[in-house]
Amino acid sequence: MANILLRLEGWGIDLKLNFNGFSIKWKIFSYLAGLISFIIILLWLFQIVFLDSFYKHIKIKNIENSAEIISKNIDDEDIGTIIKSISQENDICIRVIDEEGRSLYSSYVMFDCIIRKMPYSEIYHFFKQAQDKGGTTFELLPQNISKDREDINRNIIGRYPPPNNITQSIIYGTIVKRNDGLPLMVMLNSTISPVNATVETLRVQLIYITVILIILSVFLAFFISRKISQPIIKINDSAKELGKGNYDIKFEGKGYLEISELNSTLNYAAKELSKVESLRRELIANVSHDLRTPLTMITGYGEVIRDIPGENTPENVQIIIDEAKRLTDLVNDMLDISKLQSGIQELDKRDFNITETIREVLKRYTKLTEQDGYRIEFIYDDDVYVNADEIKIVQVIYNLINNAITYTGKDKFVEVRQKLMKGHVRIEVIDTGEGISEENLPLIWDRYYKVDKTHKRASIGTGLGLSIVKMILDMHDLEYGVISKEGQGSTFWFELSTIKIE
Repeated sequence: MANILLRLEGWGIDLKLNFNGFSIKWKIFSYLAGLISFIIILLWLFQIVFLDSFYKHIKIKNIENSAEIISKNIDDEDIGTIIKSISQENDICIRVIDEEGRSLYSSYVMFDCIIRKMPYSEIYHFFKQAQDKGGTTFELLPQNISKDREDINRNIIGRYPPPNNITQSIIYGTIVKRNDGLPLMVMLNSTISPVNATVETLRVQLIYITVILIILSVFLAFFISRKISQPIIKINDSAKELGKGNYDIKFEGKGYLEISELNSTLNYAAKELSKVESLRRELIANVSHDLRTPLTMITGYGEVIRDIPGENTPENVQIIIDEAKRLTDLVNDMLDISKLQSGIQELDKRDFNITETIREVLKRYTKLTEQDGYRIEFIYDDDVYVNADEIKIVQVIYNLINNAITYTGKDKFVEVRQKLMKGHVRIEVIDTGEGISEENLPLIWDRYYKVDKTHKRASIGTGLGLSIVKMILDMHDLEYGVISKEGQGSTFWFELSTIKIE
């Protein structure tokens, strides 16, 4: 039983579109056709095959219920009226006799009641038979049976039941005792008419009904299966296009709620895949640029030192060292991202002075501020202690400052603020750059995303810092964000719970 799978090339996404070797349309068609066939078979079984059995069972049950009602009310003053009412409502002959064979109550609604014509010997036989069987007896006889006891005995149920094509008579007897202890025999008699003619009539009708139902069921099953499967087939075709890399495809299958929800989900998936593909290409371009530039400089300065006498100066060697370090930082940042995404790295939380940590981080920028004219100002009131992974929080602060230095304005000013709030400390890193538009704010944390599509080499760092920041803060389950407007600079912030050190 083969399953047909659709693989979205390059993304490892499998969609099972068919199952058991059949399309969903024919699967639904076969289910509906099978349901109609089952209903037709049930009609034939209940209306033709088992009709006679059901009819006899209902008749016998009716007589038993009538006998039970009479037995419960045998001492009632109106028992005669009750017997006549039951006899007329159920078309049953009823006769109540004592041990001497005398009739105490009777009601004969049928033209030819067997119990009405029964001689005393037959009545006495039924009385004794009921006593021997625990209080009840039952016989099924041909309606026009002779009064010879041998003929009756030959037709007792369980031995030689009468044929189904003649009218049959049910005789039911039960012994009851009155309050005065006198035993009485309640005898009930009804007829079972042959159902052959009825069965034949129903058979002819069911033949026509079966033919009509088969024709209608085929059309109905085909229509329903087509109605249900058509939007799925349409989605299937669109999914195949998506698997070929056509991310502009639109899923427009309609029909019912689940299909509409599936359309929305697949359209969202197509949009996200398109975005990922675009960002993947952009990442390759950016990383290639970041790798190529220092490699070119290292190669160029190395050749100069090798080929030109007197160029083996400390300045040229320092450039080679700086560019090699930039390559190392880029590789390390990419490794950090991979480790954070894979969940390999775990947090090592401990108490530390975050104010002192920020001061130590800012010391690393002394050379940058002296040589390139950058101004980095740290504003705070008091030292604050927090509980977190200090090494990773240092990475966060370092990368936020690097980002601010890269995108700050012409004044080359970056401000770091520490704000004390109720039970929290808020760290802000502010630049004076061009800012970020509102629609781009949710995207800046993505390692593939750049607000400025024209590649700009970072003044310091690798350009992957914000992605590392996001992953570390998510690991700590901290609040963070960015406040920015175009032309007004940007403020990146995060919050930590404060602790008291005794």
